Amino acid sequence: MQPQSPALIGNSMPATRSELFSRLDELGIRTSTIEHEAVFTVAESERLERGLSGGHTKNLFLKDAKGRLFLIIAESHTAVDLKTLHKTLGCARLSFGKADLLMDILGVPAGSVTALSLINDREQRVSVIIDAWLMGHDSINCHPLENTATTTIGRDDLVKFIRACGHDPKILALSDPIGSETSRRAASTGQGESRPRPPGGHD
Repeated sequence: MQPQSPALIGNSMPATRSELFSRLDELGIRTSTIEHEAVFTVAESERLERGLSGGHTKNLFLKDAKGRLFLIIAESHTAVDLKTLHKTLGCARLSFGKADLLMDILGVPAGSVTALSLINDREQRVSVIIDAWLMGHDSINCHPLENTATTTIGRDDLVKFIRACGHDPKILALSDPIGSETSRRAASTGQGESRPRPPGGHD
């Protein structure tokens, strides 16, 4: 597990987009980013999907009845049932985390929740869950802390980044998109299961 960048340690302010990209560079992770109008929902994001290859995400910042926090990084078309998700995660019942808690933990407002905001969870208070269906894509599209841009990052590089932020993501099947090509690919590569180590709102 790689340590946080020295520039971020001890800094209570949320990382900027520039600092995020600097951290990605430090990790040897190459990305590409496009600018666009602000998007707040998956429906609005679908207009962008037609011009961008790779997996598109929706991200849910959740809190269970016992106070545990979760970031769910799901494929945009995965049906996530909050009424039953707690059974999959083995936690108490779940609800969306409030906007002030989201800002305090991940440093982004509602509408900009993203896997890349884990750079701000310096105390690793959030448990990270990645949709197995999403892992069937070679590249994944995320907001770079702002919902006015989309960054494309390699699937394995995204996991590398999450681990470098001090998190150990679990890869779980959040729904059962039977027959989908990405689902078959995830199953065939063994990426539908949690990996033991080296490791809301909507995006």
